[in-house]
This record gives sequence, C-alpha cells and structure tokens, in this order.
Amino acid sequence: MTMMMSRKALEEYGLVNLGTINWNLSPAVLIEHALTRQEGLLAANGALSATTGVHTGRSPKDKFIVSNEESTERIWWGENNHPMTPETFEIVRRSLADYLQGRDVYVLDAAAGADPQYRMPIQVITELAWHNLFARQLFLRATENDLTTDRPGFTILCVPHFKTNPRTHGTRSDAAIIIDFKERLVLIAGPSMPVR
Repeated sequence: MTMMMSRKALEEYGLVNLGTINWNLSPAVLIEHALTRQEGLLAANGALSATTGVHTGRSPKDKFIVSNEESTERIWWGENNHPMTPETFEIVRRSLADYLQGRDVYVLDAAAGADPQYRMPIQVITELAWHNLFARQLFLRATENDLTTDRPGFTILCVPHFKTNPRTHGTRSDAAIIIDFKERLVLIAGPSMPVR
C-alpha cells in the first residue's frame, strides 16, 4: 500500500466517520492539544509531562501476533508471543474502529530505518496528542519518497482508551498489543489515564 496522507488510507483500515483528523502536527501544536485536552501538564522545565496509567512500560504478556501460514513457523511462541487468529484480529479491529467513530485522531507519517535500502514508511494513528508527540521522537520524519513509495510499510494504531474484552476479543486483559505482519498493522489498546 502506498503511504499517503489521505482519508482513503484510513478508510482502508476501517477508520470511517472520524472526528477531526490532525495530520503531521508540529511538536508545539501537539503540546497545545495535549494541554487543552488535559492529557498532561507542563513540568517546571517546560517539558510535557504525562502519565501512562496502569502500564508504566511494556505489557509483554498482552502481546499477540496474528497467526497465519507465513508467521506460524517463524514466531517464537510462548509467554510473550501469543497467537491470535485472523478472525479474532478482525473482531478487535472492527471494535476499535467502531470506538473511534466521531473521535478526533492524530496521524503522523514517518519512517523507520535511516539506510535507504531498508527504510520503510510508518503511519502512526493515535487517539492522544501526546502519544503522537512521542511517535515523532521515536521515528524519522517522512520524506516525499516515504509518502509515495511502493515499499510496504506499517501502520500503528494506538488507542489507549479502547479496552479489549477478553471474552469477545480473545485477549488476556483489557490491554493488548496485536501485530499482523500480513496486514502490516499494529493495534495498541488498553487503559491509559489522562492527567486531570
């Protein structure tokens, strides 16, 4: 899929009827949004300070990988890599897309890998402004080549206020990190407490 800044690219992932789509905002504007939305506070040194809530770091036992003919033999399954069927993944994806209807999102077009031979486009879609700001620090800035390349990239959809349901979504808890290597899609769901 060509990574381009368009509503159509979002619709390909089932993201329709969204609120405001904030594309590639600058750090200063993301901080303003985060403060206005009470996602964080300014520290004494002027940096944005936010809390992650229950999960202060990784949640390795909540990581799932969609199991298909390509991935089944290549993944080291175990305590930190749980299989998920494509059908269950689709249920989670639809539930997450339904949750986002009418909500504002933040989109960052970025890249991973500085070497042109291995560089891949990354599109990060977040529910929270401060998560988009974090992604701006984590990934490289997208170039025109990244936005128009035919090289497959990944889309990361980070929606911390959407809680998975273990009975419906086949997860261990209300948090989940799910990777589908075939679809090149990462879903991150789970509780995150905004600062009030």
